[in-house]
Amino acid sequence: MDSKQIEQQISQINQRLDFITKYLQEQQRRQQEWDELKGDLTVIGKDVFQTAVKELDEISYHFDTADLMYLLKKLLRNTRNMTKMIDQVESVTDFVHDAAPLGKHILDEVMENLSELERKGYFEFGREAFKILDTIVTSFKVEDVQLLRENITSILLTLRNLTQPQMLSSVNNALSFFQKMDVVVDQKVSYWTLLKELRDPELKRGLAFIIQFMKNMVKTNGIKIADHIEPKNFSITKED
Repeated sequence: MDSKQIEQQISQINQRLDFITKYLQEQQRRQQEWDELKGDLTVIGKDVFQTAVKELDEISYHFDTADLMYLLKKLLRNTRNMTKMIDQVESVTDFVHDAAPLGKHILDEVMENLSELERKGYFEFGREAFKILDTIVTSFKVEDVQLLRENITSILLTLRNLTQPQMLSSVNNALSFFQKMDVVVDQKVSYWTLLKELRDPELKRGLAFIIQFMKNMVKTNGIKIADHIEPKNFSITKED
């Protein structure tokens, strides 16, 4: 072998030695880091263990190893139930995610309707109506409300009769008559004048209407008038 080949082999050997040296240094560094980590973990583990022993010692009267085993068995037996529960939670989450846009649309529509009601004055009307109710409550006593409760049927029947078309028409005609009525009566009216007025057909119809109205009222209300009326013994009784 010539000197050139020997130099090449020596160079290759040196390269391999350098590689081995670097590898050993890297392994030494890693071993040192691992030793440091192991030392730190050992210290932390001891601290955690001592803390756990101290904390568990406080609940040793309420906890036993059998309780832990029972809990583990319980969890294992209910694994399927917990899986179903998780599936239900996922379903609810998906539903909420899908319903969120719809809920936002409904909320926007509700807010728009409330704004429209406020613009039309519903809220102001409600506040004034509440003031009316407050005035009614403060103006009447409990006895008045009890009387109202006892007579509410009669009041409603009266209102029902008043709201009939014929009754409303009659009331409207009467109001129109009183508004247009302009009657002037002389201060001196003789009996002869009254007798002459009795010949007026309109007066006759008016008297006939009043008489018929009184008869119907007596008949409807069941009022009984005695056949023989004496000046000192006059009585009106209502039939049962």
